Parts: sequence; C-alpha cells; structure tokens
Amino acid sequence: MAELGRRMFLTAAGALATASAVGTHAYASGHARDAGSADEYVDVQLLNITDLHGYLQAAPGSSSVITGAGGRKYTVGGVAYMAAHLERLRADRANSLFFAPGDLFSGWEFPAESLADEPTIEALNRMGMDFASAGNHEFDKSPAFLSQHMVDGISYPTVDWDNSFVDSSGQRFHGADFAYYSANTVWARNGELVLPPYNIEWVDAGQGRRLPIGFIHLTAIGTETMPASYQPGLRTLDQLATANRCAAELKSRGVNAIVLSMHDGAVAGGDFNSGTNPSGPAYELALRCSPDIDAIVCGHWHTAFNMMVPDPDGVPRPFVEAGCHGQIVNEISLRLDPSTGKVVRELTTSTNHPNTRDVAPHPELSDVVKYWAGYGTRRAALPLGKQSASFTRTRNAAGESTMGDLVADWALWAGRQPQGPMNDANLDPAVPADLALIAIAPRIGQAIIAGDLPYDAATNGTVAFGKAWNAVGFGDPIVTATVTGQQIHDALEQQWTVPVGGGLKYAPLAVSANVRYSFDATGPAGDRVDPADVFIDGTALDVTRSYRVAAPSYTLLNQDGYPAFTGFTRPFRHNRDFESFVAYVKERGRIEPAPLNRVTVKNSSAPGARIGATTVPPRLRSAGGKVLPRAEAAMLAAGRPSAEGFRVPC
Repeated sequence: MAELGRRMFLTAAGALATASAVGTHAYASGHARDAGSADEYVDVQLLNITDLHGYLQAAPGSSSVITGAGGRKYTVGGVAYMAAHLERLRADRANSLFFAPGDLFSGWEFPAESLADEPTIEALNRMGMDFASAGNHEFDKSPAFLSQHMVDGISYPTVDWDNSFVDSSGQRFHGADFAYYSANTVWARNGELVLPPYNIEWVDAGQGRRLPIGFIHLTAIGTETMPASYQPGLRTLDQLATANRCAAELKSRGVNAIVLSMHDGAVAGGDFNSGTNPSGPAYELALRCSPDIDAIVCGHWHTAFNMMVPDPDGVPRPFVEAGCHGQIVNEISLRLDPSTGKVVRELTTSTNHPNTRDVAPHPELSDVVKYWAGYGTRRAALPLGKQSASFTRTRNAAGESTMGDLVADWALWAGRQPQGPMNDANLDPAVPADLALIAIAPRIGQAIIAGDLPYDAATNGTVAFGKAWNAVGFGDPIVTATVTGQQIHDALEQQWTVPVGGGLKYAPLAVSANVRYSFDATGPAGDRVDPADVFIDGTALDVTRSYRVAAPSYTLLNQDGYPAFTGFTRPFRHNRDFESFVAYVKERGRIEPAPLNRVTVKNSSAPGARIGATTVPPRLRSAGGKVLPRAEAAMLAAGRPSAEGFRVPC
C-alpha cells in the first residue's frame, strides 16, 4: 500500500470533490478577508486536530454530532473522512503543517487500545502528521513507552502480544514519523525535561529562502497526578512561565513567528466555530502570555471554539480548540513578512472545519481502519484461559461478590509484580503489596468492574481476550503505596455514610483473599469496624504499623470517595488495569470463583441492625442519551477541574 504522507496529499490538489460545509472564518481584522490574494506575503497553513483518543472508525455516539452556527448539526468523525478533508484543505498550499496539542492515542476504542495504540500511529503517519504536543494521556503507560516505543518503534517485551504488530502494509510497527514535545514536563528527581520543549519548522519564502516558525508545547498541569497518567516520577511546570520563557528563547534564536500548542483548554459557547463568554485556564493564559506568541491552539477539554483574543498589547491572535475524537480540523492561515518572518497579525484567519461524513472517505485510510478493526476482532477472540463457573457482581448480604473477589485478587497479584521494562517514572522501588482493596460500588465515580464474566458452556469455559479486557478497567494503573493500619481501618469505616435526609449508604470495598474482616450491623457510620476484627494473612490489623496496599489509582487519589488514603507514601505505579487483568488471567490459566467468606456481619439479627443500601452509580450519558465510554464516564463522575460547572472529561 502506498504511503499517504504529506507530500501525496499536497500533489493531489483537486482530486476529491466534496460536499462538506466549512465554517465561518475568524478574522484578526477586516483586512484579513482579502488576505488570500496578498501575494507579497508568505502564506502558511496550520492544520491541527486534538484529543483523537484512537477513535479511528468514527467518533463515539456521545460526540458524533456537533453544533454550528444557527444550531445546525453535523455528523462527524473517522480518520478516513478526515484524510479526505485534509487533502482538500491542503490543495494549492505550498506551506502546510499538520500537528496536534495532545491525546492522540490512549483512548477507549478497543482495536486501537488493545493493539498498543499502534493503529492510531499508523493512521497519523499516513495522514502526514508533522509533530505533536504530549497530552496527559500520552503518559498513560510511561514516558519510555511514548519516546521509545511510540516514537522510535522499540519493541518490549513480546512482539505480537504486547506490541510491534504487523500493520496494514504488512510491516512491523516502526514508530511515529513525527516527534512529540513538552516544555513543562520534567523528571521529578532532577528537573530535567522529559521531551524537547519546542520545535522550529521552516517554510518556503520563495527565491530559495526559508523562514522559521517556532512551536511551543505545553502538557496539562497535574498530568502526573491524574488517575490514568499517574506517574510519581514526573512533574509539570507552570504553563505561563514556561510559555514566556520558551518564546523568549525562540526570539533570541531569530524566530519571529511563534505558535503555542497546549494540552489545556477552555469553554467558549456551544457553536464550534465561534467563541462566547470564554473561561478556563487556557483562556487566562491566552490573555497573559507573551505578545511574541502569534496563535494559541488548545486541547484537553474536549470543547470546540474558534475566536480571536487580544494579547497583552491588545493585538488579536487566534485562540482555538478542535473538539475531540476526530470531530474537527482547525485551520489557521498566517501571512509572514518575507523580510522579517514576522506574522502580519491583521491578515490572520482561523476556521474550524467539521470532519463531516458526507464526503467520500479516503480509500487508503479506509483500508487502514478496516485492517485494524479486523485485527481487533481476531485479537478479542484469542483464548486466555479457562473459568470453572460464572463470576458475577451479585452481592451477598455482606456486600461481597465473586466478581469483586476476583478483581481484588488480581489487584493483589498486580501489586506484587516487579518493575516492567518501560515503567520508568517511579521514584520508589516496587515493594510488594500486603493486601488489595477494590471499590466495587464506589461512593462516587464509576466502578472499575464493568461487567460479569459468565461461564460459556459452548467453549467449556474459555475466557477470551476481549471478554476479560471489557470486564475490568478504565485504562488506569494499579498503584501500590505505603499506608498505616489506621488508614486501612478508616477506609473500611468510610464504606458507610449517612446521606442527606437520613438512612445509611454502603459502598463496599472488595478485599483480597488474604484479608478477613467483620463489621457490626448495629454500629453507627464511622464506628462499625473494630481493628481487632480485621485480619491480614491471619494477623490482626495493627493501626500503628505500615502496610503496602494495592488499589486502582482512582481509589488512592480519592476519586472513588474514600479519603482515608490521602497522604499515602512511596507509591509505585504498575501496569494499566485492563492490560494487567488480561495478563493475570493468562498467567493463572484457570480461574475459579472463591467462597464468599471474606466479609462477615456481626449482630445481623439484633434490633436496629442495618447493612446499608448499596447503589451502583449509573453509567453516565451524553446530552443526547448515549452511554459514554467507561473511561470518559469515570473521569466525568469523579469531577475533573471545571469552569463554570463544566467538567473536563480528561
């Protein structure tokens, strides 16, 4: 198959007739309306997408329709359609750059995620991606995975199982044909940058001359403490100070045109191609960052807007975000002064183009998508092991279930694994876990258990890859951390709360097989568990000593509603949940439901005894009623940073 890179798109001018609607331009000034014929300037086209999250086939139902001017609806998504739109947009443009402000991979579509996100990189390579900012999700596995595998193509540890799959051209994965950057992600141990901070691209100025454009890249603040990208060995630096420092460095190197690509965003109304009442961290930065920055391209918030905002000197510059999941291609047109290389701001335009599906999909990208979808289907059917009976989420009177016990046992196994070959962002060693806890019906957020594991009599209890993958996980790691016995006791007490209006709610924690405990059904919330009734490996809980507990990052970071673990120490990040659970089932070979005897109820028949009402949080839905992907629903339910009530999905 031919490689559909940037050059092929550029030479295919006019090859595709489209019926797509394009948005209305945002203009820096009235003069920009006539800039297309401004031949005395150097024309530069900047195309960008953001937060693709591996959605190659189509945007999920929750984001497959976007709203434009006048309330007009557009059905959008899919890289085959995006490739067709890109081909049209690039036609007759001598200087065109295609980039992204992060979260291109590590998402929630099975064919991409289960195949190490290599399908996403192949699609981006073929569409001619030039460079990208590292978003928080680019660190979902590790910095080494990003730089060594996704960019350089280095395999680890098992070809054709963990990664390095054969792509649609019949070749082994070779990595990205583009580079990743981040100016504010550093190693915690020494403060050194994890990735290069910026890049300089050169555009054709005619008569054998070239002009530089600098691109500064920022990663979302707090990436290292977000549940999916939790990396104890990383830190993120202040965005404003970093952007201004990099802008000054670029200016000192003779770069007079500068673009900021940042994985952080804002909200600015519901029309994807305009901006009203903007708010959020990216907007605050846009108002304050160096006037030497000529355009600001955002991501992370899964919103869409296209507007001009004044720099500190009052001069307008583009401030844009292109939605998520392949909804939009943003286009910024810059005109450079051919003698100085400076952007002629009053001639700048910007447009958000919907990635509509009313055009003929690009045939070669269609082939790429079909190939990986088929690969994903075959991978889902691969047998991992056997099960002797069904595992279900049905809870007994004590709140225990066979599925909960299975997942707690997996978490203990995961928390005892050694450091993996590309797990390079831990500060502390991999001290094995003493016990594991899993929130099976958390106080807030979404349960890590997504479904049952029913026994399949037709296959004699075979557990297939897809069945295990889809039963457990958000894409977050298991973390082993040091806590006190008092914290473990307090977490067990926090299973019970008194809601407004009275009553008693019970949000049970599943415990690993080496733990037994009892609770008093007559006790009030906060005083139901006696430490003397909690046993770990047969020994009573000592509230004064330290233990190593394994739990999902969500739980330890208090996004499941159990704040007792706040202040944990010596964290060690292990593999992501769905990948780790698959590995657990594969290693075990045969799994059997355990007796439901880990949690017992004292005084269950006494007057006033109450177990408490357990409710599993419902799966979140979009405004249109579509069920959100598990990871996105979990992030929304946990309440990510917000602006005026808007919750950032990731």
